[in-house]
Amino acid sequence: MSDSSGVRESSVLLSADVCGGRGVRRVRFGTHVARLSVGVERSIALVAFLLLWELLPRLGIVNAAYLSPPSQVAVAIARLFASGEVWTHIGASALRSLSGLLLAVAGGIVCGFLLGWFRRVERIVDPVFQLLRQVSAFALFPVFILFLGIGESSKIAIVIWAAFWPVLLNTIAGVKQVERLLIDCARSMGASQRFIATKVVLPSALPQILTGVRLAGAYSITALVAAEMIGARSGLGFYTLNSQETFQIPDMYAGIVLLALFGLLINQSLSILEQRLLRWRVGLAQNG
Repeated sequence: MSDSSGVRESSVLLSADVCGGRGVRRVRFGTHVARLSVGVERSIALVAFLLLWELLPRLGIVNAAYLSPPSQVAVAIARLFASGEVWTHIGASALRSLSGLLLAVAGGIVCGFLLGWFRRVERIVDPVFQLLRQVSAFALFPVFILFLGIGESSKIAIVIWAAFWPVLLNTIAGVKQVERLLIDCARSMGASQRFIATKVVLPSALPQILTGVRLAGAYSITALVAAEMIGARSGLGFYTLNSQETFQIPDMYAGIVLLALFGLLINQSLSILEQRLLRWRVGLAQNG
């Protein structure tokens, strides 16, 4: 009896394992299908856009001298990579945009934290900030050239100006929105001002700050294009403008596409950084 019961138990366990394995495979297969479906849906608009772009000049609806089809643009991009010239332009643009973005983020977080924490200081300087933030970075470009020349400093300065304001304003808003109860609880337990600032206020304001950083990343690319179109000898913005002036239209669109891809890379990198820094929010949501 004991042998037969043991055989039956083994058969039951084996069946359970097989069924469990099949269930896991079904779940994985369903997950892959769902991801593939989402990928297809997200690609429909892009494929339709590229197809329309290709057909308009090919069919003569738009003059091909003004709108190069994506097939010719792809050839121009391949030629850039084959010659190695693309790395010179990408390197120059990356240096200017990332330098300006990092300096803007550092300055925006520090100033925003101080203004959000010290309300009286904010009330004093807020009128000046509200006035300055209305001034476009492009309008100030002649001023940057007068003070800094037409070298790299003026180009980085215009990126800093454009990227500084979203970080500053979102940091101020994030610090202001921290629940007062959390600060009071920390103070009641004898926490120092430094502890409250770094362990209570900063984590609570971090989601809002990172939103400002992602906006600053987009603004840095916009400002970079304008900066490189004046007095530059390298960079994706310079390459785009120079191609237009020499009437190399496929190369011009190649520069535009590379700028878009460069901006997309920066945005995706900042998105990944945001997800990693805010991983603790997922844990709180699951526990809640």
